[in-house]
Amino acid sequence: MRILIVEDHPDILANLYGFLEPRGHQLDSARNGYGGLALASEHDYDVIVLDIMLPGLNGLELCQKLRTELGKATPVLMLTARDSLPDKVAGFDSGADDYLVKPFSLVELEVRLKALVRRSGAAHAVPATMRYGELSYDPDTQEASRAGVPIQLTKTGYTLLRCLLASAPRIVTRETLEQAVWGEDRPDSDALRTHIHALRQAIDKPFAIPMLQTIAGVGYKLVQTDPKRPPST
Repeated sequence: MRILIVEDHPDILANLYGFLEPRGHQLDSARNGYGGLALASEHDYDVIVLDIMLPGLNGLELCQKLRTELGKATPVLMLTARDSLPDKVAGFDSGADDYLVKPFSLVELEVRLKALVRRSGAAHAVPATMRYGELSYDPDTQEASRAGVPIQLTKTGYTLLRCLLASAPRIVTRETLEQAVWGEDRPDSDALRTHIHALRQAIDKPFAIPMLQTIAGVGYKLVQTDPKRPPST
């Protein structure tokens, strides 16, 4: 199975890797909700293991975005320390397929993941076209446009656009974008700024009103094309 694990607790993450990888499963991981959303938007997984209590975007919000904004039908198993009925209902209402309370058995976790994949037929979701304001992007065809005008980007540019669209109009931190592009092997130089500049040239320069906005010291976000809005920095 190809599994995405979104979990911020390093010990739990290490235990999952230590148990699942030797059993032949391929794992990707993120330690915050926005990082998980970026990976889920960029790749297809057989199943997703999702912690509810995550920094930034929590597990419930992430699961909702997977279903409603990305059009992902990938099975989701939620991990949580909360075992009350309202908490479980909230998890299922957000789009989760199964629910496992911490602490849990790694053997049971694997059994549940296999069952979820069997029930789904191991089918990968068909990516939906992502839209925000005048911007649209189809991850399946790698076609992007603004106001109907085609936009040509590099592979990194498409990854950044995908992350920003998936979270719009929320801010996406620099760390989340760097993780989406380079994973844990992030460059020492300010490479992200260079790629953001190229993305801004592509989606904003040909138009009167900018959509890519810098949030100083935090990250970036997309904004609607409101003529009263001040230009991006």
